[in-house]
Amino acid sequence: MSTSTVKSTATTSEVGLGSLVLGTGLTVASLILVPALSQSLGVGPSLTGALRVVLMKAAARV
Repeated sequence: MSTSTVKSTATTSEVGLGSLVLGTGLTVASLILVPALSQSLGVGPSLTGALRVVLMKAAARV
């Protein structure tokens, strides 16, 4: 009985770690990568801001 409890706890922590990594990746992308790519492509600041907002909302949902 205790082995199944340990297995379900390990699975839960793995899912939590995956969500943390994904959320962190989206945050880094919105703070660093999006403005850098937008500047190199010549995209306007309003579109860059909109892209950052979308990525930050996606990171919050994860």
